[in-house]
Amino acid sequence: MSCGSRGVTAAAMTARIPAEASFEAAANVLRISGVSKRFGGIQAIQNITLDLRAGLITSLVGPNGAGKTTLFNTITGHIRPDNGTVLFEGHSLVGRPPWNIARMGIMRTFQDLRLFTHMSVEDNVLAAMEPRSWFWQSGGRQAKNTRRERAAAILNETGLGAKAGVLAGNLSYAEHKFLSLARIMATNARLWLLDEPAAGLDPPSYDLFQGLLRDQVRRGISVCIIEHNLDIITGISDRIAFLDQGRVIAEGAPDEILEDPKLIAIYFGGGPS
Repeated sequence: MSCGSRGVTAAAMTARIPAEASFEAAANVLRISGVSKRFGGIQAIQNITLDLRAGLITSLVGPNGAGKTTLFNTITGHIRPDNGTVLFEGHSLVGRPPWNIARMGIMRTFQDLRLFTHMSVEDNVLAAMEPRSWFWQSGGRQAKNTRRERAAAILNETGLGAKAGVLAGNLSYAEHKFLSLARIMATNARLWLLDEPAAGLDPPSYDLFQGLLRDQVRRGISVCIIEHNLDIITGISDRIAFLDQGRVIAEGAPDEILEDPKLIAIYFGGGPS
């Protein structure tokens, strides 16, 4: 894990929900049971069992090649597991196409963000409201104005209100990150899968990111993050699942995982895996 210069603030630590009590009390949103996937001779993930709970932030941690992105792809239907089950609010996701899973209420970000760079910031958010927001849908001027008002509110919340008319391709790196989050907010997704969402953010942007994420969690959103920066993991996580060689080898509260010398040694390549 890369230890950035940014320290974990007291506010960040106190904002985190007491891990064990909250985890036990929170309802299960996503249940992954015995999921495996092999690509040729490579076992990318094997027999993964993991629960994501409502209103909590779970971080997936582990060395490169541990299977974190493959697990995201399995949840979102981009790859089909060889065996195992993935249940979202009790409904099976295995075999469903990505668009169907997205409409069920699961959205993700990618490291390359995949924004519509030739469109305005506002139009990026409006497009994410599909299937409700296409301009040619019924509802007339009032419905169109309602959608624009909601897009404006989301952009203000993500710090992009003044950039609504700017082409997305002209935004800064940090602004691209927040536009990606704004697009997820516009979908009303109940489970967010975020792939290194805070990587490269400066301290003020990180503070905005952390506050935004905590606000969403308090509203009942569940979040799962792939992250490599120790400061971010410590400051934002309620739970951590540690992956190595495609397996979940530890799961628990941040302090429990990040203070385990054996796990840290595995992460930095100095221990058994």
